[in-house]
Amino acid sequence: MPLGTLDRSPPPFFKQGPSALSKMVVFSALALFLMVADVRFKLTTPIRSALATVLYPVQWMVLQPVQAIAQAGGYFTSLHQAQRNEAVALKRLTTQAGQSLQLEQLQLENQRLRELLAMRERITTTTTGAQVLYDAADPFSRKVVIDRGQMHGIEPGSPVIDDSGVLGQVTRVYPQVSEVTLLVDRDQTIPVLNTRTGARNVAYGQPSASGDGMELRYTLANADIVEGDLLTTSGVDGVYPPGLPVARVTQVERRAESSFTRIRCEPLARVQGALHVLVLKPVGPSLPPSRPEAKSPLTQRTAPAPSVPTPRSTP
Repeated sequence: MPLGTLDRSPPPFFKQGPSALSKMVVFSALALFLMVADVRFKLTTPIRSALATVLYPVQWMVLQPVQAIAQAGGYFTSLHQAQRNEAVALKRLTTQAGQSLQLEQLQLENQRLRELLAMRERITTTTTGAQVLYDAADPFSRKVVIDRGQMHGIEPGSPVIDDSGVLGQVTRVYPQVSEVTLLVDRDQTIPVLNTRTGARNVAYGQPSASGDGMELRYTLANADIVEGDLLTTSGVDGVYPPGLPVARVTQVERRAESSFTRIRCEPLARVQGALHVLVLKPVGPSLPPSRPEAKSPLTQRTAPAPSVPTPRSTP
C-alpha cells in the first residue's frame, strides 16, 4: 500500500475525547466562573478552611526542620554573643575592682595623712614628714627605713610618730635614708606616764613571736594600774616631747610568788603598717644649768692685801 495513501488520523481505539482547545476553553470558563462566584458569594471559603485544617499537620511537619535549623543557628549566635558579653563584663568588672581597691587605699591614706597633719599641729617641736620605704633586712630586730636622712636634717635619736602615736626612734642616719628602730624592738625603751594615775615607768619592747608588744618591768604588785590605762611619753628623757600616745595596757598579771607585776601593753602606732610618719627634733636636755659651788667658810682664806709701793725720796 503506498505511503501517500495512509490515513494520518489516529484510529478510533486511540481517540481520547475532546480536543485540547475545547478543554482549555471549558476550564478557562470554569475558572472565571469560580473566581467571580468566590468574590461575590464566598463559595470557596469553607473549602479553603477545610483544606487548611487538613493540610496543617503536613505543613507543620515540613516546617519543623526549617525551624530547627533556624533555632540552632540562633542558639549558636546567641551563645557566641553571650560569651563576648561575658568577657567584656568580666574585663570591666576587673577594671572596676582594681579602681575600687585603689580608691579605698587612697581614701585610707588620705585619712591617715589628715590625722598625721592634725597631730603635727598639736606638736610644738620641729617636724619632718617622711615615708616608710621598707622593713630592715635584720630578722632579729624590728626596724624600718624612711626616705629622709642627713641631707634633710634628720638627727640620730629623733623620735618618729605616726597618726596614732609614737612609732620608734631614729638609730642610724645616712645621707638619703634613715633607719628607725620600732618601740617593739627588744632593745628599745621609752619612759612613759600613766595618764590616769600620773605614775612614771619605763616601757620595754617585748620579745615575743609576733614582736608587736611592749611591757612595763619592775612594777610593784600593789601598783595602781589596770587594763585600759593609757600610757604617754613623760618627757623626762629629753628626747620625746611629753604627752605623745605610746601604748595601752592590755594585761595586768599579779603573781603571788613575785613582788612585781607583769604588765603587757599594746602600742597605739601601726608598727606593721605605717606608711607616712613624722620625724621630730629631739627636745634636748631639760635640766637647769648647774650653779657654781659655794665655798665653805672653813676653806675660805683671807686674800693678802696688795702691796702698795712706797715712794722713794729724791736726794
